[in-house]
Amino acid sequence: MTPLPHHAAKPPMKGILLAGGSGTRLHPMTLASSKQMLPVYDKPMIYYPLSTLMLAGIRDIMIISTPRDLPQFRSLLGDGSQYGVSFSYREQPSPDGIAQAFVIADDWIDGAPCALILGDNLIFADHLSTTLQNAARLEHGATVFAYQVRDPERYGVVSFAPDGRALDIVEKPTHPKSHWAVVGLYFYDSRVSEFARRLKPSARGELEITDLNMIYLQEQSLRVEPLGRGCAWLDAGMPDSLMQAGTFVQTIQSRQGMLVGSPAEVAFRMGYIDAQQLRSWADRMIKTALGQTLRAIADGG
Repeated sequence: MTPLPHHAAKPPMKGILLAGGSGTRLHPMTLASSKQMLPVYDKPMIYYPLSTLMLAGIRDIMIISTPRDLPQFRSLLGDGSQYGVSFSYREQPSPDGIAQAFVIADDWIDGAPCALILGDNLIFADHLSTTLQNAARLEHGATVFAYQVRDPERYGVVSFAPDGRALDIVEKPTHPKSHWAVVGLYFYDSRVSEFARRLKPSARGELEITDLNMIYLQEQSLRVEPLGRGCAWLDAGMPDSLMQAGTFVQTIQSRQGMLVGSPAEVAFRMGYIDAQQLRSWADRMIKTALGQTLRAIADGG
Protein backbone atom coordinates (compact mmCIF):
# COMPACT_ATOMS: atom_id res chain seq x y z
CA MET A 1 0.00 0.00 0.00
CA THR A 2 1.43 3.39 -0.97
CA PRO A 3 1.69 5.65 2.08
CA LEU A 4 -0.22 8.90 1.98
CA PRO A 5 1.92 12.00 1.47
CA HIS A 6 2.90 13.72 4.69
CA HIS A 7 1.89 17.34 5.07
CA ALA A 8 3.68 19.24 7.78
CA ALA A 9 1.36 21.08 10.12
CA LYS A 10 1.21 24.82 9.62
CA PRO A 11 3.30 26.46 12.36
CA PRO A 12 1.23 28.50 14.83
CA MET A 13 1.13 32.22 14.32
CA LYS A 14 3.69 34.28 16.18
CA GLY A 15 3.24 37.85 17.35
CA ILE A 16 5.39 40.97 17.47
CA LEU A 17 4.68 43.81 19.84
CA LEU A 18 6.50 46.88 18.55
CA ALA A 19 7.21 49.25 21.43
CA GLY A 20 9.90 51.41 19.88
CA GLY A 21 10.23 55.08 19.05
CA SER A 22 11.15 58.01 21.24
CA GLY A 23 7.62 59.16 22.10
CA THR A 24 8.30 62.76 21.08
CA ARG A 25 4.58 63.58 20.98
CA LEU A 26 4.45 62.77 24.70
CA HIS A 27 7.48 64.78 25.81
CA PRO A 28 8.44 65.54 28.55
CA MET A 29 6.74 62.41 29.98
CA THR A 30 8.78 60.13 27.73
CA LEU A 31 12.16 61.77 28.27
CA ALA A 32 12.92 59.27 31.06
CA SER A 33 10.50 56.43 30.32
CA SER A 34 9.19 54.48 27.36
CA LYS A 35 5.82 55.65 26.07
CA GLN A 36 4.52 52.12 26.41
CA MET A 37 5.33 52.09 30.13
CA LEU A 38 3.09 55.09 30.85
CA PRO A 39 -0.10 54.28 32.78
CA VAL A 40 -3.41 53.88 31.01
CA TYR A 41 -5.62 54.09 34.08
CA ASP A 42 -4.42 51.19 36.28
CA LYS A 43 -2.00 49.35 33.97
CA PRO A 44 1.06 50.14 31.87
CA MET A 45 0.17 50.89 28.28
CA ILE A 46 1.94 47.78 26.94
CA TYR A 47 -0.52 45.49 28.77
CA TYR A 48 -3.30 46.43 26.34
CA PRO A 49 -1.69 45.40 23.02
CA LEU A 50 -0.15 42.39 24.75
CA SER A 51 -3.62 41.26 25.83
CA THR A 52 -4.85 41.69 22.25
CA LEU A 53 -2.20 39.31 20.88
CA MET A 54 -3.00 36.78 23.60
CA LEU A 55 -6.73 37.02 22.82
CA ALA A 56 -5.85 36.07 19.24
CA GLY A 57 -4.48 32.78 20.57
CA ILE A 58 -0.86 33.84 20.03
CA ARG A 59 1.50 32.48 22.68
CA ASP A 60 4.95 33.12 21.15
CA ILE A 61 5.51 36.88 21.30
CA MET A 62 8.52 39.10 20.61
CA ILE A 63 8.78 42.57 22.14
CA ILE A 64 10.87 44.92 20.00
CA SER A 65 11.99 48.21 21.51
CA THR A 66 14.88 50.64 21.80
CA PRO A 67 18.16 49.71 23.50
CA ARG A 68 17.28 52.19 26.27
CA ASP A 69 13.79 50.86 26.95
CA LEU A 70 14.14 47.12 26.39
CA PRO A 71 15.44 46.41 29.95
CA GLN A 72 12.27 48.03 31.37
CA PHE A 73 10.09 45.61 29.43
CA ARG A 74 12.20 42.62 30.46
CA SER A 75 11.82 43.67 34.08
CA LEU A 76 8.04 44.15 33.76
CA LEU A 77 7.16 41.11 31.65
CA GLY A 78 9.86 38.49 32.24
CA ASP A 79 9.83 35.38 30.09
CA GLY A 80 6.03 35.15 29.89
CA SER A 81 5.73 31.95 31.93
CA GLN A 82 3.49 33.69 34.49
CA TYR A 83 0.96 34.07 31.67
CA GLY A 84 1.54 30.66 30.11
CA VAL A 85 3.20 32.22 27.05
CA SER A 86 6.73 32.89 25.82
CA PHE A 87 8.31 36.33 25.45
CA SER A 88 11.42 37.12 23.41
CA TYR A 89 13.12 40.50 23.16
CA ARG A 90 15.01 42.29 20.44
CA GLU A 91 16.37 45.80 19.85
CA GLN A 92 15.36 48.27 17.17
CA PRO A 93 18.38 50.59 17.34
CA SER A 94 16.70 53.42 15.45
CA PRO A 95 13.07 54.10 14.45
CA ASP A 96 13.33 53.01 10.82
CA GLY A 97 9.70 52.03 10.29
CA ILE A 98 7.09 49.58 11.52
CA ALA A 99 7.79 47.07 8.74
CA GLN A 100 11.41 46.87 9.86
CA ALA A 101 10.19 44.70 12.75
CA PHE A 102 9.78 41.78 10.33
CA VAL A 103 13.37 42.17 9.15
CA ILE A 104 14.68 42.40 12.71
CA ALA A 105 12.74 39.28 13.73
CA ASP A 106 13.22 37.32 10.50
CA ASP A 107 15.16 34.40 12.01
CA TRP A 108 12.78 34.20 14.97
CA ILE A 109 9.70 34.18 12.73
CA ASP A 110 11.36 31.31 10.84
CA GLY A 111 8.70 30.92 8.16
CA ALA A 112 5.68 31.11 10.47
CA PRO A 113 2.74 33.44 9.91
CA CYS A 114 3.10 36.51 12.11
CA ALA A 115 0.95 39.27 13.56
CA LEU A 116 2.16 42.70 14.65
CA ILE A 117 0.57 45.19 17.01
CA LEU A 118 1.78 48.66 17.90
CA GLY A 119 2.53 49.23 21.56
CA ASP A 120 0.25 52.25 21.94
CA ASN A 121 -2.93 50.66 20.53
CA LEU A 122 -5.94 49.74 22.65
CA ILE A 123 -8.77 47.77 21.03
CA PHE A 124 -11.99 46.88 22.84
CA ALA A 125 -15.02 45.16 21.32
CA ASP A 126 -17.68 42.55 21.81
CA HIS A 127 -16.51 39.15 20.54
CA LEU A 128 -13.01 40.59 19.98
CA SER A 129 -11.34 37.27 20.71
CA THR A 130 -13.37 35.49 18.02
CA THR A 131 -12.55 38.20 15.46
CA LEU A 132 -8.85 38.03 16.27
CA GLN A 133 -8.66 34.24 16.26
CA ASN A 134 -10.34 34.14 12.86
CA ALA A 135 -7.68 36.53 11.55
CA ALA A 136 -4.93 34.42 13.11
CA ARG A 137 -6.10 31.35 11.19
CA LEU A 138 -5.33 32.84 7.80
CA GLU A 139 -3.57 30.51 5.39
CA HIS A 140 -2.70 32.99 2.66
CA GLY A 141 -2.51 36.76 2.45
CA ALA A 142 -3.02 39.32 5.17
CA THR A 143 -5.76 40.78 7.33
CA VAL A 144 -5.86 44.33 8.65
CA PHE A 145 -8.60 46.34 10.34
CA ALA A 146 -10.04 49.76 9.58
CA TYR A 147 -11.75 52.21 11.90
CA GLN A 148 -13.49 55.52 11.21
CA VAL A 149 -11.67 58.54 12.65
CA ARG A 150 -12.08 62.31 12.56
CA ASP A 151 -8.41 62.97 11.76
CA PRO A 152 -7.45 60.43 9.07
CA GLU A 153 -4.39 62.43 7.98
CA ARG A 154 -2.56 61.02 11.04
CA TYR A 155 -2.86 57.43 9.81
CA GLY A 156 -2.66 55.07 6.90
CA VAL A 157 -6.01 55.62 5.15
CA VAL A 158 -7.88 52.97 3.20
CA SER A 159 -10.45 53.74 0.51
CA PHE A 160 -13.14 51.26 -0.47
CA ALA A 161 -15.04 50.40 -3.65
CA PRO A 162 -18.87 50.34 -3.47
CA ASP A 163 -18.75 46.56 -3.04
CA GLY A 164 -16.51 46.89 0.02
CA ARG A 165 -13.21 45.92 -1.61
CA ALA A 166 -10.18 47.89 -0.49
CA LEU A 167 -8.90 50.00 -3.39
CA ASP A 168 -5.92 51.82 -1.96
CA ILE A 169 -4.00 52.61 1.23
CA VAL A 170 -2.16 55.92 1.58
CA GLU A 171 0.13 56.75 4.49
CA LYS A 172 -0.71 60.03 6.25
CA PRO A 173 -2.37 61.65 3.20
CA THR A 174 -2.69 65.42 2.96
CA HIS A 175 -6.11 65.00 1.35
CA PRO A 176 -7.60 61.71 2.66
CA LYS A 177 -10.01 59.88 0.36
CA SER A 178 -11.89 58.46 3.34
CA HIS A 179 -12.09 58.56 7.12
CA TRP A 180 -11.15 54.90 7.49
CA ALA A 181 -7.79 54.55 9.25
CA VAL A 182 -5.85 51.31 9.29
CA VAL A 183 -5.61 50.11 12.89
CA GLY A 184 -2.15 49.30 14.29
CA LEU A 185 -2.80 45.54 14.25
CA TYR A 186 -1.78 43.39 11.28
CA PHE A 187 -1.95 39.66 10.49
CA TYR A 188 0.33 38.24 7.77
CA ASP A 189 1.11 34.89 6.21
CA SER A 190 4.53 33.22 6.17
CA ARG A 191 5.83 35.48 3.37
CA VAL A 192 5.86 38.62 5.48
CA SER A 193 9.60 38.76 6.19
CA GLU A 194 10.38 38.11 2.54
CA PHE A 195 8.11 40.97 1.49
CA ALA A 196 9.49 43.28 4.19
CA ARG A 197 13.05 42.74 2.95
CA ARG A 198 11.98 43.97 -0.51
CA LEU A 199 10.79 47.34 0.76
CA LYS A 200 12.70 50.52 0.06
CA PRO A 201 12.79 53.36 2.61
CA SER A 202 10.16 56.02 2.06
CA ALA A 203 10.80 59.75 1.71
CA ARG A 204 10.98 59.96 5.49
CA GLY A 205 13.56 57.15 5.59
CA GLU A 206 11.32 54.40 6.97
CA LEU A 207 10.16 50.96 5.90
CA GLU A 208 6.45 51.74 5.80
CA ILE A 209 3.84 49.25 6.95
CA THR A 210 1.53 50.76 4.32
CA ASP A 211 3.97 49.70 1.58
CA LEU A 212 3.94 46.17 2.99
CA ASN A 213 0.15 46.14 3.02
CA MET A 214 0.12 47.38 -0.57
CA ILE A 215 2.09 44.32 -1.69
CA TYR A 216 -0.72 42.12 -0.43
CA LEU A 217 -3.38 44.48 -1.79
CA GLN A 218 -1.85 44.46 -5.26
CA GLU A 219 -1.90 40.66 -5.35
CA GLN A 220 -5.51 40.79 -4.13
CA SER A 221 -4.79 38.86 -0.94
CA LEU A 222 -5.31 41.68 1.57
CA ARG A 223 -8.49 41.54 3.62
CA VAL A 224 -9.51 44.83 5.23
CA GLU A 225 -12.09 44.27 7.95
CA PRO A 226 -13.96 47.39 9.14
CA LEU A 227 -14.49 47.71 12.88
CA GLY A 228 -17.97 49.05 13.52
CA ARG A 229 -19.74 50.95 16.26
CA GLY A 230 -19.44 48.11 18.75
CA CYS A 231 -15.67 48.58 18.83
CA ALA A 232 -13.38 51.16 20.39
CA TRP A 233 -9.88 51.77 19.03
CA LEU A 234 -7.66 54.20 20.87
CA ASP A 235 -4.18 55.23 19.82
CA ALA A 236 -2.67 56.47 23.08
CA GLY A 237 0.26 58.23 21.45
CA MET A 238 -0.65 61.85 22.28
CA PRO A 239 -1.60 63.52 25.59
CA ASP A 240 -5.30 63.87 24.69
CA SER A 241 -5.64 60.30 23.42
CA LEU A 242 -3.68 58.97 26.42
CA MET A 243 -6.15 60.69 28.75
CA GLN A 244 -9.11 59.44 26.70
CA ALA A 245 -7.81 55.88 26.86
CA GLY A 246 -7.43 56.02 30.62
CA THR A 247 -10.92 57.45 31.06
CA PHE A 248 -12.38 54.80 28.76
CA VAL A 249 -10.77 51.96 30.71
CA GLN A 250 -11.82 53.46 34.05
CA THR A 251 -15.41 53.82 32.84
CA ILE A 252 -15.69 50.25 31.53
CA GLN A 253 -14.09 48.70 34.60
CA SER A 254 -16.03 50.72 37.19
CA ARG A 255 -19.44 50.53 35.51
CA GLN A 256 -19.37 47.05 34.04
CA GLY A 257 -17.06 45.36 36.52
CA MET A 258 -14.96 43.77 33.78
CA LEU A 259 -11.26 44.18 33.21
CA VAL A 260 -9.75 45.74 30.09
CA GLY A 261 -6.22 44.90 29.02
CA SER A 262 -5.20 42.53 31.80
CA PRO A 263 -2.80 39.85 30.48
CA ALA A 264 -3.30 37.75 33.62
CA GLU A 265 -7.07 37.64 33.16
CA VAL A 266 -6.74 36.91 29.44
CA ALA A 267 -4.30 34.09 30.19
CA PHE A 268 -6.85 32.56 32.58
CA ARG A 269 -9.81 32.99 30.22
CA MET A 270 -7.81 31.47 27.34
CA GLY A 271 -6.75 28.48 29.45
CA TYR A 272 -3.05 29.40 29.45
CA ILE A 273 -2.95 29.40 33.27
CA ASP A 274 -5.21 27.83 35.91
CA ALA A 275 -7.07 29.40 38.84
CA GLN A 276 -4.25 28.77 41.29
CA GLN A 277 -1.74 30.50 39.02
CA LEU A 278 -4.08 33.46 38.62
CA ARG A 279 -4.63 33.57 42.39
CA SER A 280 -0.88 33.64 42.96
CA TRP A 281 -0.53 36.50 40.47
CA ALA A 282 -3.42 38.41 42.07
CA ASP A 283 -2.02 38.07 45.58
CA ARG A 284 1.10 39.99 44.55
CA MET A 285 -1.13 43.01 43.91
CA ILE A 286 -3.84 42.34 46.50
CA LYS A 287 -3.69 45.92 47.84
CA THR A 288 -4.89 47.21 44.46
CA ALA A 289 -8.35 47.08 42.91
CA LEU A 290 -6.81 45.19 39.98
CA GLY A 291 -5.37 42.51 42.26
CA GLN A 292 -8.66 42.17 44.14
CA THR A 293 -10.59 41.77 40.88
CA LEU A 294 -8.17 39.12 39.64
CA ARG A 295 -8.52 37.28 42.95
CA ALA A 296 -12.30 37.34 42.63
CA ILE A 297 -12.06 35.94 39.10
CA ALA A 298 -9.72 33.18 40.30
CA ASP A 299 -12.19 32.33 43.06
CA GLY A 300 -15.03 32.02 40.55
CA GLY A 301 -16.49 35.52 40.90
